[in-house]
Amino acid sequence: MRMIMNQHNADVCPWRYAYLFDNPFRRLLHDPVKLLSSYVKPGMTVADFGCGMGFFSIAMAKLVGETGKVYSVDIQTEMHHVLQKRAQKKLPANVAKIIHPILATSNDLGLDVKLDFALSFWMVHETPDFREYIRSVAYLLVPGGHYLIAEPRHHVQLPEWQKTIDSGIGAGLKYLCDVKARGSYAGVFLK
Repeated sequence: MRMIMNQHNADVCPWRYAYLFDNPFRRLLHDPVKLLSSYVKPGMTVADFGCGMGFFSIAMAKLVGETGKVYSVDIQTEMHHVLQKRAQKKLPANVAKIIHPILATSNDLGLDVKLDFALSFWMVHETPDFREYIRSVAYLLVPGGHYLIAEPRHHVQLPEWQKTIDSGIGAGLKYLCDVKARGSYAGVFLK
């Protein structure tokens, strides 16, 4: 997979700032179980692209259970360090064993496994070529796999969101529906 995430782009949220929005109060805006439980089931192999400090990855690990796998992909090693510390503290204790941190680069997702579900929450706008990025994620999905993308309304305008939807369709995905996620444009694709 080529050209996925941009390590040197000034628009990538620095890891230190992630604490501002990745905190316990965020559940009031984005309840990960409510957002993902329709698509993430026990035993699945899933990926959280732009995982940050693990807000969604930890919830996904609980949803896939001991027989599933969560690949938490990010370009910042500091995000993975915090994610691993957080996962160690969560119950059930096996959550940390379900999560597999993957360090991506600007040229490679760092992942070559087939996925039942993929998530890109508030990060597609940070990629240098969102069309290529979406195509790369779509390639990893199994037939019948789902891909949920959410973009922040304070960074992405409606015309850009429509281009994101069009890019998913151009990558061979079917746009299923909009998803309610406060402060976001969000939707689910099917391969």
